[in-house]
Amino acid sequence: MEFSSKLLEKAVNEMSQLPGIGKRTALRLMLHLLRQPEDQTVQLAKALESMRLDIKFCKSCNNISDKEVCEICANPHRTKEIICVVEDIRDVMAIENTSSFKGLYHVLGGKISPMDGIGPNELNIQPLVEKVKQGIVKELIFALGSTMEGDTTNFYIYRQIQDYNVTTSTIARGISVGNELEYTDEITLGRSIINRIPFEASLKS
Repeated sequence: MEFSSKLLEKAVNEMSQLPGIGKRTALRLMLHLLRQPEDQTVQLAKALESMRLDIKFCKSCNNISDKEVCEICANPHRTKEIICVVEDIRDVMAIENTSSFKGLYHVLGGKISPMDGIGPNELNIQPLVEKVKQGIVKELIFALGSTMEGDTTNFYIYRQIQDYNVTTSTIARGISVGNELEYTDEITLGRSIINRIPFEASLKS
């Protein structure tokens, strides 16, 4: 692909590194921005810079936040005794959209996947175990995707906390095996949270 402008070429190359965006799509987006008012493009650039530099991760649950503690963890009306364990922030958003869960979250930042070189130490698992040890948490809901990596991660965490006085459950399998939470419709996901089953029962299935 030949460019008449090195500045345009650089912008296209940077944009094409995003997931699902090839160079042709990136070029189309860059040319669209060039046709927009200058202020609009500048505001977009500032928003991206601010997001990257100023966004924080909640020191309690690891969710993204504008403050040290996210709005969910800081909400006094949330049930602090129930924690929903999810893979990443997209899952928090998906579950929140169902309005079916009023507890807190714990974002692991991924799933155990030896094939990808991701072990327990690379994930946000130990802080979750420490929460359970403190005795405040009464139930952990495993809400990872129905994949081999998700099941492996669930079981690893279960083994870490099984000696403590905490109930473990998993979302009902109304979600197809292999599906990720972010692609599940809100009604199905909401029912899966409400109709969760004991984790021990899932081990027998």
